[in-house]
Amino acid sequence: MQEDIRLSVFSEKKDKQLVYLPEKCIGCGTCVQACPKGNLAVGAVGVIARGLLDADFLEIKESEECIVCGICAKVCPTGALELRQEGKTLNDISYISKAMKPTSVNENCVHCGLCEDICPQGCIEVTREISKDGSLKLVGKTNIDTDCCVHCGWCAAVCPVNAISVEKPFAGRWTRGEDICQTCHTCVEVCPANALFNKKAKPGERVEKITHRPDACIYCGACAVSCPVNAIDVRKTAILPKVEKKGVLEKKLLEVPVPEALLRTCLETDEAACLGCGNCVIVCPVNALNSRELAAGYLNEMDEKTLLEVKNGRISVVDQDCCGADGACAMICPVNAIWLVKREVK
Repeated sequence: MQEDIRLSVFSEKKDKQLVYLPEKCIGCGTCVQACPKGNLAVGAVGVIARGLLDADFLEIKESEECIVCGICAKVCPTGALELRQEGKTLNDISYISKAMKPTSVNENCVHCGLCEDICPQGCIEVTREISKDGSLKLVGKTNIDTDCCVHCGWCAAVCPVNAISVEKPFAGRWTRGEDICQTCHTCVEVCPANALFNKKAKPGERVEKITHRPDACIYCGACAVSCPVNAIDVRKTAILPKVEKKGVLEKKLLEVPVPEALLRTCLETDEAACLGCGNCVIVCPVNALNSRELAAGYLNEMDEKTLLEVKNGRISVVDQDCCGADGACAMICPVNAIWLVKREVK
């Protein structure tokens, strides 16, 4: 880990600190599931992942309420939370991120570069050149940055010589409500493992809204946390690494639904800039869930909208608290007349 990595001290008690490393966080909310005080908040994962809001996925509600027990750090699959004592990070095998075997490459590697090309986190670097000993082969190095690896297994799956070993953090179950999903692609853009995508359909074939790649999924739950209409359910069914006192962590995580994403944003609008085109109203997944006709483009035939509507040719927010913080409205607006800002967590 680099020395200049950004961090936040969430809480301090005597000689212990709970430290948050935002660059390593994937917004999965696993720590929120495990916190015995319910003192951590995750939300706005979609709009943050899309670069539309400058904020962190995670924050602490009341630092004074935190008992610095470290359970959140123990269950974090990426090491984005650390428990430190007298300034030193505690990193024994009671922490999932430390108990997991690091993704590694052995001497069978031919440095073809497929793993580098496919890694969703960009944490593999391959250097290669043609051998100068007269043989027809590539020589070089394959380096894996284990600090940013999320253990998705893509690299091992594409390796033609089985030179890469990966251990996943969780086994689990992923389901999606076909009638609820609005194909807003928030989950696709949030997924740290590139485990979700839109399947291309052949002529006459029914198109799935979102398709799941089970072999790439790490069952972290970030997709479910970010879904603005709660169409996705992710359950962890096992902790895979040999973690010390695994039973305690399993009681906190297994078969538990992802935490409720707190509304950490507000919609703001510029009525003077608004063109009244209604694109934001139509694309909003919360609006679309309420009315299929609206999602199909029948903007002016619907009297009531759930979240956004156009009145007198200008955008209007109907119910701020219904927002799923996905940012689809801001992305489609041609004149930047609608955007999201951070608000304080209560």
